[in-house]
Amino acid sequence: MLKNQLNKLIKQTTLSINDAQIDKLIHYVTLLDKWNKAYNLTSVRDPNEMLVKHILDSIVVSPHLEGQQFIDVGTGPGLPGIPLAIINPDKQFDLVDSLGKRVRFLKQVQFELNLNNINPVQSRIEMYNHKQFDGVISRAFASLNDMLQWCQHLPNETGLFYALKSQSSEDEIAKLHAPFKLKTCINLNVPQLNAERKLLIIQASTY
Repeated sequence: MLKNQLNKLIKQTTLSINDAQIDKLIHYVTLLDKWNKAYNLTSVRDPNEMLVKHILDSIVVSPHLEGQQFIDVGTGPGLPGIPLAIINPDKQFDLVDSLGKRVRFLKQVQFELNLNNINPVQSRIEMYNHKQFDGVISRAFASLNDMLQWCQHLPNETGLFYALKSQSSEDEIAKLHAPFKLKTCINLNVPQLNAERKLLIIQASTY
């Protein structure tokens, strides 16, 4: 039932996702639903809603990613990092969160789905300075300026920030200050989601 629903949703996008990836996305939703009962990982309780509000809402970003090495900051239960990693096996994703229960869940997902391209890490993002990335991704993590301030050490010389926003972002964009500038603002189409979604792609103007 979930698989049929997900296939219908994906057909309403321009994404090309194979059957094995569909199965992994469904497996992830079933794990999220199971662990959510004990760990309270997400306020979305219905797996059918998770397909729209978590899976589709994450993977529509995929065509806009540039590079191979990414970090998902404040990943929570792995959103958008896990769905993006499933459909982009050629890209690497560090999934960073400060709460141990979330990282334990991510490691269980990594094991059960045999995801070799994710690296779950428990850390405050300000303290995570082991390497730099082509892209820094955030979804429902913090205000735009806070995210840029806390994560400014994470992009490499040509790296970009990808901020997924759920409401109008004009005020946050207006408050951007040097060295950051908006490269692109993309309106995302998430099938069956009755809410606004934007992707703000930001670069440091000194790059």
